Amino acid sequence: MNTTTSENVKITDSIPPKKRGRVSLKKQLGLLEGVAIILGIIFGSGIFISPSGVMNEAGSVGVSLAVWVMCGMLSMIGALCYAELGTSIPRSGGDYTYLFEAYGPLPAFLYLWDAILVFVPTTNAIMGLTFANYVIKPFFPDCDSPDQAVRLLAAAMICFITFINCWNVKATTKIQNVFMFTKISALVLIIVCGGVYLYSNGFSKFMNPWQGSVTDPGKLAVSVYSGIFSYSGWNFLNFMTEELKNPYVNLPRAIYISMPLVTIIYVLANVAYLAVLTPHDMVTTKAIAVTFGHLAMGSFEWVMPLMVALSAIGGLCVNIMTSSRMCCVGARYGHFPKFLSYINVERYTPTPALVFLNILSLFMLFTSDVNILITYSSIVEAFFTMLSVSSVLWNRWKRPNTNRPIKVSLLLPITYVIVSLFLIVLPCYVRPFQVGMGVCITLLGIPVYYVCVVWETKPVWFQNSLNHVTFTIQKLFVVIKEEKADEV
Repeated sequence: MNTTTSENVKITDSIPPKKRGRVSLKKQLGLLEGVAIILGIIFGSGIFISPSGVMNEAGSVGVSLAVWVMCGMLSMIGALCYAELGTSIPRSGGDYTYLFEAYGPLPAFLYLWDAILVFVPTTNAIMGLTFANYVIKPFFPDCDSPDQAVRLLAAAMICFITFINCWNVKATTKIQNVFMFTKISALVLIIVCGGVYLYSNGFSKFMNPWQGSVTDPGKLAVSVYSGIFSYSGWNFLNFMTEELKNPYVNLPRAIYISMPLVTIIYVLANVAYLAVLTPHDMVTTKAIAVTFGHLAMGSFEWVMPLMVALSAIGGLCVNIMTSSRMCCVGARYGHFPKFLSYINVERYTPTPALVFLNILSLFMLFTSDVNILITYSSIVEAFFTMLSVSSVLWNRWKRPNTNRPIKVSLLLPITYVIVSLFLIVLPCYVRPFQVGMGVCITLLGIPVYYVCVVWETKPVWFQNSLNHVTFTIQKLFVVIKEEKADEV
């Protein structure tokens, strides 16, 4: 859409063709930033939430720890497969791009539909609420925190992190680097305190590790989903391949460094939790890190709420940055409104996509129970991840001559697809309502795709409405830019 706007608007389509070249995202992320992105998103609030869910479905210490090891191995296999995809298709967008290249626009659109409308804003809201809860809770030790205060603080933090992402990519990555080491330090502190507690009080809690084990395959599959929620984010670096320096080298190296480190730390953290808490304590507590700190850290228990809050900020920062690139790429392919693909030519950031996702994330804060949305969408997200990994096999068959700087053994994607199929099918009889709702949310995107994307001969009034929305967005950027200039 060509719309005349003020010359101050820093949006690609508002610059005259003769005066502009192609505006693209800069390659400004190195190996350290790549590792920080993976660790930053994985070491979010999940490790302080998921252990209760895993234990609730696993039933015993032994099965719980086995689930955490399995989740780490499965994530590692998936990450290696994504390394091949990321280097053979070195474009931003992650799963969306791989599905589009292998299976066409409809599966890619459905992934984008679920991710942009459910996965991303819900995750942002959870991380924002986690931060707010742990910041406010010390002021209300004997009662529940005020709900409105929690939501307002969460909204303020989401808006602030979105602003930082709009302002400067380097500033965002510096924040991630700082919080990455902070979060690792927090987990190391848990491991050390748990080890000291274990040494002082003995190994009695690990004497019968399989007592109370659950053998129902459906419940075990659900426990794996709780664990995978903590590992989620291992594929997010692939969303930013265009901005990664020397991606053929740095992408696999970042994976090789990050995933074993995550698995080891998570298993040791759960051993520390179990050294201090009983399985019953883990299932019943709503803030496992706070309960752990109260029992194991004495007068320093205040450290744990602070560490959890910082972890949530770091995870939120990474999630907002990477997901905005996915939204930008989807709009570039015509699957979302065109203005979401615009890039700020001063800041080299996808500002419209960031603002759009910020609005959706704030909307999720009005939902009283975002955990239901996570349950609805988790199995669907696992399905799309499995589909992305299966594209390794599809591309090997259909495009054997494609340049593949990284080429994994076919045993890895085959193993991942088979395990994922079992994990997708087994929970259907344990959580039929949630699985059904997740499928319905996805299928709802099919008519939207055909009406908004495939249908080209839309009525004039419909097309004019879309044009009006785009023009309004452009004018908004003009006003913001002019107000900023007036302040200066």
